[in-house]
Amino acid sequence: MLRARSRGGLVDLNVTRWKRYGHDRLYANLPDGTAVGWADVKTGEITVLRAEYRDDVIAVLTEHLQSREPAGIPGETPQTEVRPLLPPLTPADDLAGTPPGDSLRELLDGSGPSLAERVIARLLRRRTEWDSWRKGLAGEKRVGAELNRLARHGWHALHSIRLANNVDVDHLLIGPGGVFSINTKHHHNRAVWVGDDSVKVDHGKPAPYARKSRAEAKRVGRVLERYCPFPVPVEPVLVFVGVTDLKVVATQLSVRVYREREVAALAPLTGVLTAAQVEQVYSIARHRQAWIRA
Repeated sequence: MLRARSRGGLVDLNVTRWKRYGHDRLYANLPDGTAVGWADVKTGEITVLRAEYRDDVIAVLTEHLQSREPAGIPGETPQTEVRPLLPPLTPADDLAGTPPGDSLRELLDGSGPSLAERVIARLLRRRTEWDSWRKGLAGEKRVGAELNRLARHGWHALHSIRLANNVDVDHLLIGPGGVFSINTKHHHNRAVWVGDDSVKVDHGKPAPYARKSRAEAKRVGRVLERYCPFPVPVEPVLVFVGVTDLKVVATQLSVRVYREREVAALAPLTGVLTAAQVEQVYSIARHRQAWIRA
């Protein structure tokens, strides 16, 4: 055990080694066992979990790293790199209160049709991009309501998370069963067919919904693991709203597929994240600044 001095006085940090799943880490813990930081033994990268102990964590872990020889590089001292810390969460950056479909609502408010344009489009029976936005908004609100009901099972739901390049994640669900990146598709009174890598609506042209959902989940995972000191697997989910028939014929599909009422099937899932990890992932995911350059 090494002692490290913090702003508040003398603090004992107990450094323990953890090796599992191909990882080799040194954890800095408070006397009660709470982890306040960790270092990757192979790379020397240090992650601070509790900002108030930042200086202590860096000092004690750097000392331990320097006392060890990195495997395969005798005599070389590892270069430590501290992961970025998010600024304190402010109401303006807190995504916890963002309603489902907020991005689409802003589009409609900012560039939606005037009354005259709506009348003309209705008279001509002309479908417009605004119709698609309104339908998408209705779908996201319905799915968001279903996800919010999972809170009593220990899950957190976030909605309309804006990423870079005018992209947004419809919903993010975080809980004991892991993290799910959820993409909502509203096809009212339509039949949907889901194959291994494509989706067809009323036997139309294949749509790359599954591929895009997988890419979105990977993007979300990179953001969360940038700040989390543990692996954060993110599963892609497609939720179809208002469909008359949903047929899944895929045999190797890596995306979960549900109707809006079926997302409750996620509620009993467990064993992926501990309660503490759930709260840590949620604290990062709800912070707008984490996603700005995602």
